[in-house]
Amino acid sequence: MSNTDDPISTTLPRRELGRALREAREAAGYTLERAAALMEMGKASLGRLERGELGRVKTLYLEALCKLYGIEDRFGDLKAIADDFGSKLWWHSTRNLLAPVFRTYIGLEAGAEKLSILQSLLVPGLLQVADYVRAMEEPYFDTDTAEDVDQRVQLRLRRSAILTRSRQPVQLDVVLTETVLWTAVAPKDTMGLQMRHLADMSTRENVRIRILPFSSGLPVKAVPTPYTIMDFPRTGAKLGEPSVVYAESNIGSMFYQDERDVRRLREIYGGIWNAALDEGKSREMLRNAARRYFQ
Repeated sequence: MSNTDDPISTTLPRRELGRALREAREAAGYTLERAAALMEMGKASLGRLERGELGRVKTLYLEALCKLYGIEDRFGDLKAIADDFGSKLWWHSTRNLLAPVFRTYIGLEAGAEKLSILQSLLVPGLLQVADYVRAMEEPYFDTDTAEDVDQRVQLRLRRSAILTRSRQPVQLDVVLTETVLWTAVAPKDTMGLQMRHLADMSTRENVRIRILPFSSGLPVKAVPTPYTIMDFPRTGAKLGEPSVVYAESNIGSMFYQDERDVRRLREIYGGIWNAALDEGKSREMLRNAARRYFQ
C-alpha cells in the first residue's frame, strides 16, 4: 500500500472503503491489532486504510481482507470503490493555491448529493459571481500574483458546475442572514449583480435559498456561525457515506463527523431554516436588494 498519491482527488471513495472495512472487521470480532497481525501488516497502516488516508490499496490486500472478514461477496463492490482512487479530478492542477483542508472539502463537496449551507456574512462560494469572487480573492495573500488570483477565481466558478450539470445536480439549501445582503465586499454594481444572481439561482428546482431577517433575532438561541452539512448518496453501487459538517473560522477549519455533533448542527440548521423567510419572500428580498444597489 502507498500513501503517495494526491490526498484530495479521491477523498470520498477512500472514506467509503475505509468505513466499510472497519465495520466488517468489527463485525467479524477482530481488533485492529489482531487483524493487522493476521494480515502481516502494520497496525498503523491498517488504521490509515480504515480512516481513508491511504493512497492506494493493492487488489491482493483487499481480497485478503475480505476473506479474513468473511465478506468475499462484497469484494467486487469494494474493489470498484478502490479503483476510484486513481482518478485525478479537475482541481488537482490548482492544489498549490488551496489549503489542504479545503482541498479535502472540495473532494467531499463534489461527491455530495445534498449541501445545506448556513452563512452569516458572505455569499457562499458556490453562488458567487466572478467579480464578487475577485473582490474576495485579490487581497487574500500578499504574495499572490495576478495569475494566482485568476486561477482561484476560475476554480471557484468551476465548483458551481455541480449545481447546473444536466445529470443529478447537487441539491442545495442555503440560509443567509440578512447581513449577507448588505456586507459590501465589492462595488455596488457587483453587489447588485450578485443579489440578482442569487435570486435567479433560487428559481432552479435544486436550489432553495432562504433569508433570515434581522427581525428574527436568534430563533434557536444559537449564533448562526457558518457551516455546511454534506449528505452523500446512499443508493446504487456505492455503499453510502455518513454525513459530514464542515466549518470554517479565521484560524482554521474543522470537519465534524461524530453522529451526535452532526445531529445537533442539523437541528440548529433546521430551526434557523424554519425561522427564515420562505423561498418566495426571500427571492423578493434579494431582488429588492439588487435594485437598491443599482440606484
